[in-house]
Amino acid sequence: MKDKKTKVLGEERRSLILDWLKESRTPLTGSQLAKDTNVSRQVIVQDISLLKARNEPIMATAQGYMYIHPAPAKQKFTRIIACQHTPEQTEDELLTIVDYGVMVKDVSIEHPVYGDMTGSIMIKNRFDVEKFLHKVKETGASYLLELTGGVHMHTLEADSEAQLDHACQALQEKGYLLPIN
Repeated sequence: MKDKKTKVLGEERRSLILDWLKESRTPLTGSQLAKDTNVSRQVIVQDISLLKARNEPIMATAQGYMYIHPAPAKQKFTRIIACQHTPEQTEDELLTIVDYGVMVKDVSIEHPVYGDMTGSIMIKNRFDVEKFLHKVKETGASYLLELTGGVHMHTLEADSEAQLDHACQALQEKGYLLPIN
């Protein structure tokens, strides 16, 4: 931490505190932070509150303050697939996909007049499928696939290639997956 006892002011002090918290693997006490910045512990409490208000992931523990380092983002795998089926088969198609732990990010079509049209649907589980189908029914909206004789594409996302492979295999077995040649 700081070597000499000079009063560190406002933003500079908060920046130092944040750096120290990020670097430390053990909690830092308010008293130690106050001593190292030559301010009162109450000033440190206020500084921590301001940092938290800026969405800094700082946690107060019985042992002191800790910076919560976010877990590294897990790699996701995506695949674009082409499908064809009737509107009545939409529920079965979506359930088949999500049952393999795969998210359906969107549905898109190539319209002869308007070109590419994409709708973000972000369906990741059976509950989302139910909500989506209910919304379509409740609003009387048409499925995009109705504009193209059932042909449409989905962007799929999963934690592994194997999940994507299994979902695509199941869609192929049901006759929904169009071959991409």
